[in-house]
Amino acid sequence: MITLLFFLTVGLALLLLGADLLVRGATSIGLRLGITPLVAGLTIVAFGTSSPELAVGIDSSYRGFGSLAIGSAVGSNICNIALVLGAAALIRPINIQSQLVRLDIPVMILCSLLLIFVLADGVISALDGVALVTGIVAYVFFSIYWARGERKRIQDEFRAVVRDNLLAWWKEILLVAIGMAMLIFGGSILVENAIELAQDLNIAPALVGLTVIAIGTSLPELVTAMMASYRRQGDIAIGNAVGSNIFNILAIVGISALVGPLRMGAIRWTDLAVMLAVSLILIPLVISRRQLARWEGALLLLIYVVYLMLTVQESGL
Repeated sequence: MITLLFFLTVGLALLLLGADLLVRGATSIGLRLGITPLVAGLTIVAFGTSSPELAVGIDSSYRGFGSLAIGSAVGSNICNIALVLGAAALIRPINIQSQLVRLDIPVMILCSLLLIFVLADGVISALDGVALVTGIVAYVFFSIYWARGERKRIQDEFRAVVRDNLLAWWKEILLVAIGMAMLIFGGSILVENAIELAQDLNIAPALVGLTVIAIGTSLPELVTAMMASYRRQGDIAIGNAVGSNIFNILAIVGISALVGPLRMGAIRWTDLAVMLAVSLILIPLVISRRQLARWEGALLLLIYVVYLMLTVQESGL
């Protein structure tokens, strides 16, 4: 057991470090090619912070454990809202003012409903995967178009996060290459040992995806949101979490389904309902006071703790 946990930690560390190197190198390349910091934040950074989930999804789908890929995406989405935004709000209340965020929250809810719809027959096929990937392409292009109308303050917030400092071209290529290698290797180690851990504990791999892997792969979003909240950049905190949720469903699940069909397995409709519910919670915050207060952050954290306890309890552990 100790050996399994050690290799799980090693795989997760490789994933997170690889994602960071990939984002730094790819962002520098994008800025060198003339991409604005805001667009880089909407595309490269958002996809980069979701790259650990992508590595897990592709590898688990290839190994025939599609429920692990779905569990990782669903668990990460719950974690991004309940844990990530909850923790960020505890540090400092999050003001929600960006037009971009008010667009992305409804899109995130629609994506959650779409995932529930494609899982109605218990499996996400390659055709479903094509539809999801088409959705993420459309979302990225529309986000870039929408971003042109953002106020200068929002542009400056994204510029502060992306930090448009160009690297030497050879450093860019090296960071991207090393980052991708770490993602592939780390994802393989994490999935292999997660499956073995599930077998040793006599539980479904989907449960490991919903909990251990979901929390681990959401660490980039957690760090980004907490730092953005501390710097009074609330739109970045919530925008990164919401954007990652959209990427998780459309890109991560979609691409994983192209590798092989993803069967629902031990994923419960309760898990999908919780994912949708925590997304819907954000609507009144945007419409009314446009702020996520500390007590609301504490409530989100409480929801996540209760969800984890009930999930683990139902597994029989």
